[in-house]
Amino acid sequence: MNSTLKNLLIAAAATTAAAATVAPSAHAASNEKCYGIAMAGQNGCAAGPGTTCAGSSTVDYQGNAWTLVPAGTCADIKLPAAADGSKRMGSLEALERDLPA
Repeated sequence: MNSTLKNLLIAAAATTAAAATVAPSAHAASNEKCYGIAMAGQNGCAAGPGTTCAGSSTVDYQGNAWTLVPAGTCADIKLPAAADGSKRMGSLEALERDLPA
């Protein structure tokens, strides 16, 4: 293998590695935490009191449990009404509703 081809292969490998390193942060920037939309056991990590980590929420739509959603979509997610008939909405901050007993 001549040195030109070898240098080209090394440059391509370095470019691929650099692109793979950038991709996760670009992906993370396009998502946001949305509280109050997760089903029981499907929350992200550090959900708040009543949970220990990912998948530990015990109540559907638990107000202090979050799930990652595409940025800008949290408030648009359709949720069923609460038992008392009040409207549920996702929030970018933890909520005081539907908390475990």
